[in-house]
Amino acid sequence: MTTSLTAMLTSPGWRDVVVLAGPPLEQGVRLTGSSVVLGLGARPERLEGRVLVVLVVEDHRDWRVDALISRASAAGAAALLLAGTEPLGRGAQLLAERLQLPVLGCPDPLAAHEYLRRVTAEPAVVRSDLVLRAVSELRRADRDLTSVLRTTSTVLDRPVTLAGADGGTLAGDPLDPADRAALVDVLPRVPVAWAAPYRVDLQGGAVLVAVAVLSAGPVCWLVARLPGVVPAEVAAVPEVLSVVAPAVGERLALRRLELERDARQRTSLLGELLHGEPSEATRRRAVDLGWQLDGWHTGIRIGADGQVDVAGRRTDVVEAFDAEGLRAVVVEQGDGWSAWITAVREPTATEVQQQAAAIRRVQRRLAQTVDTYVGVGRVQPGPSGIATTLAEAGDAAGLARGRAETGRFLHVDRLGLAQLLLAWTRTDTFQPAAQALLAPIKDQPGDLVTTLAVYLDTESSLAETAAVLGIHRNTASARIAKIQHLLGVDLTNPDERLALHLASRTTPTE
Repeated sequence: MTTSLTAMLTSPGWRDVVVLAGPPLEQGVRLTGSSVVLGLGARPERLEGRVLVVLVVEDHRDWRVDALISRASAAGAAALLLAGTEPLGRGAQLLAERLQLPVLGCPDPLAAHEYLRRVTAEPAVVRSDLVLRAVSELRRADRDLTSVLRTTSTVLDRPVTLAGADGGTLAGDPLDPADRAALVDVLPRVPVAWAAPYRVDLQGGAVLVAVAVLSAGPVCWLVARLPGVVPAEVAAVPEVLSVVAPAVGERLALRRLELERDARQRTSLLGELLHGEPSEATRRRAVDLGWQLDGWHTGIRIGADGQVDVAGRRTDVVEAFDAEGLRAVVVEQGDGWSAWITAVREPTATEVQQQAAAIRRVQRRLAQTVDTYVGVGRVQPGPSGIATTLAEAGDAAGLARGRAETGRFLHVDRLGLAQLLLAWTRTDTFQPAAQALLAPIKDQPGDLVTTLAVYLDTESSLAETAAVLGIHRNTASARIAKIQHLLGVDLTNPDERLALHLASRTTPTE
């Protein structure tokens, strides 16, 4: 079995080998093995494809190094490996470049020779040694998933990732975005237990090896990245991952049971809070979970479209709130999550608006991986206020689900009079008036009717409008200025704002 010199230089077994001189390395230099000599006076013959390994070199600037470079090249050596990593003399460097002979250095050339011999002549031994080491190390690993992945990475001396079906990192070393895209293109959506390991060849010569992990939850993948293709190592890695995969599946199953147990506990307690004043036992359980029942609460309902692991993704929701500086209680419910934020005192109107903007940013964070719609209730006091504000948030979320123009986000405080007058806006009297009011902007480029609706929904925030529509803030500003000019209105006037808001809600934008 042969391997490339470039790949060997990325191998853990050759970690200490460095390039001292020679031409630029290319994948085309193939190694078939190595031959060992004691010192610089050796006169090797017939070294085609082999590395000449010199065990004793007292001085890399010795003239005999130059002579050995010439003899090794004449014998057809693929490379010359010297003991030590000190720089070569200038003459030796130029000679190696001219003869196109890579000259390498290593503190322990005998170990480098032995490893190259094994990967070229005994690949089965390399494979079995890694598998046995993996089994031995797993027995000593801790019970948590992180420990198993860390142990596997140490055995392979390669980064190891637990990836989801979309290539996203669930644990371990994160995948590079380009590697992730290449992996997803190859992996099947529904692997089976007997599926063979998958190999993904990347640009630059690197390789991903993926093995399916089947557990109580969604299918995921154990992925190792090899920066170079040493055939013996590429053959060994799938077998190591196949040994590790059941251990990972066991940890995932245990963690899944814990998640579901905790989810049931949270859901049960929330159910008690939603059905009247909490008992002393309910209050004690809330304290155990760190829930604050007294104070002023803002309810939030986050719905998720599609197949979503609500229990498994709760941590992502909590982290999204934390990233925006919001300490929220998050509970799994149905096809999404119910959450609330508690304040010691009643928030001011400005604080309520700032909080709503932060919750919208939470939605945008989640939107990177989950298609969500969000409703936010009004601030309500006391333990009973949790049920009230969550009910409002649920109603708002139901409306938000079908309102893409608002970014599928609605805040009850922002509905105000417009929501109360919604029935009137559906009458035959209002509809023609609304169409006539918005006629000057209806056929203009830039979808000005939708822009106006989003702008008014977000309380005249250009930044929020731009984020919802996916355009630049300057573009949003230019559109609003054009709307005011074409309609001849002042959007700072409350009466004109209300009329336009209702009109934009009932006028088709197609």
